[in-house]
Amino acid sequence: MYIERILSRWEQDEERDALVCGPVRLTREQARRRLFQLGHALREQGLEPGEGVGLLLTNRVESALLVLAVHMIGCRAVMLPPEPGPGELAALIDQSGARLVVADPTHAQQTLRAAERCTRAPRLLSLGAAETAFADADVLALAEHCSTKRPEPAPEPGPDDVVTVFYTGGTLGRPKLAAHGRLPYDVVAAVTDAGSALQPAGGDRALVVTLLTHTSGHLAMLAALMTGSLLVVLPEWDADAAFTALRDEEITTTFTVPPMLYQLLDHPDCEPGALPALRQISLGAAPIAPDRLRQAVATFGPIVSQGYGQTECAGITFLPAQELPEAGDLDSPLWRSCGRPFPGTRLEIRDQDGEPVPQGETGEVCVHSPARMLGYWQDPERTAEAVDPDGWLRTGDIGYLDADGYLYLVDRAKDVIVTGEASGNVYSKVLEDLLHTLPGVRHAAAVGIPDEAVGERVRIFLVGEGINTDAVADVVTAELGPNYAPKDTVLLHSLPTTRIGKVDKKALRDLAEPALLG
Repeated sequence: MYIERILSRWEQDEERDALVCGPVRLTREQARRRLFQLGHALREQGLEPGEGVGLLLTNRVESALLVLAVHMIGCRAVMLPPEPGPGELAALIDQSGARLVVADPTHAQQTLRAAERCTRAPRLLSLGAAETAFADADVLALAEHCSTKRPEPAPEPGPDDVVTVFYTGGTLGRPKLAAHGRLPYDVVAAVTDAGSALQPAGGDRALVVTLLTHTSGHLAMLAALMTGSLLVVLPEWDADAAFTALRDEEITTTFTVPPMLYQLLDHPDCEPGALPALRQISLGAAPIAPDRLRQAVATFGPIVSQGYGQTECAGITFLPAQELPEAGDLDSPLWRSCGRPFPGTRLEIRDQDGEPVPQGETGEVCVHSPARMLGYWQDPERTAEAVDPDGWLRTGDIGYLDADGYLYLVDRAKDVIVTGEASGNVYSKVLEDLLHTLPGVRHAAAVGIPDEAVGERVRIFLVGEGINTDAVADVVTAELGPNYAPKDTVLLHSLPTTRIGKVDKKALRDLAEPALLG
């Protein structure tokens, strides 16, 4: 699989830097040796090919190597996001079938509390020494005593074998886990092969600022390593640290999300010509405001490209930098587009009955792509709801196509709220399920309100009696994590509904600011 491509790069120019995170720098030889040691350490835990390994990690050099090690020994990588509270995280681990969980020490308490709630407690390993004893062993310490020779190769995964599982929402106690096989990795390899033909191996210096265990950071990491580029990882998002890394490491390419780009544009040293080595900025994970996109082009030059995808299908459309108009062209609709389909990908806009709509009309975006998930892990019912018998994925996003095949998104049918500096997903159904359990709450709804700083902020609407609004945010944070914490809590006599009785979230988004509500 893709591991062979990375190793073939690392076997050349062995003294060249391969991985950097803060003061930690590994050459290609050092990275290869540590990868092999980690592979042996995981195998010594009794793991067999195909078994699940939960990964609750932060951005570190060791995190990147651990993800590679899990795939190298033929195991299934289960990417555990840091946002969920212990109850939802426990459900996620249970649903995934992960027999082993490796967690960064910064997630010690969260991991331990989640493991205590699991129906079948997994074996816990820490990625490094932890001040709080929460794991059975430290995988880095175990690896130190392992061979630096490559472990016995695992069988190549078949077309229907699950390689990686990503969390993509769900309801309390029943998460949805997008299961991907090898095809998306083969697609990334093909794309990077085409791009690397334009320059020598290792010619790029890539900065990854999003989490390595999220789809965007994972794919950005792989794209860099498969081309032999230097991979620089930012431990956590900070605009000043990002700008410094871009400048001092002479970064040539980076992937980011709109809220992060906004902060970078607002950095006092960020001005035209400040980052002369930078030749490509890739955007994704959330829509970008057209004015901010024009500002980015004016600041960095015509190097900003953007893509549209989701956890269920990472690559759907792409708008390369050269197709964007000049910054001074304010009237072009392309500032609002997310591009045209990737090669081999087909798009259709369909109505509620699943029928294609005429060009220019809005409907649900449906996609047929080799990058599509195999399905939701061990969840055939919800897989059938998302993927039709012909392999078309219902994205849950609403948009339209223009005469030239460019896609424009206008809403998210699934009401996913994209918020925070890392453009994390807040799943309204999960939040609403919890809100309905609070004392005095009879009805609840959650929506995302546009916010230039973080994309969207969470606003909740509650109907009931004797509700302690001051305690709501604390309860939500404790159970679901800080991303879910509402920025606004609004009490209403009733929630607006559509003609068929569903909560009208569009009407809720259109309401005045809470201070003006009666």
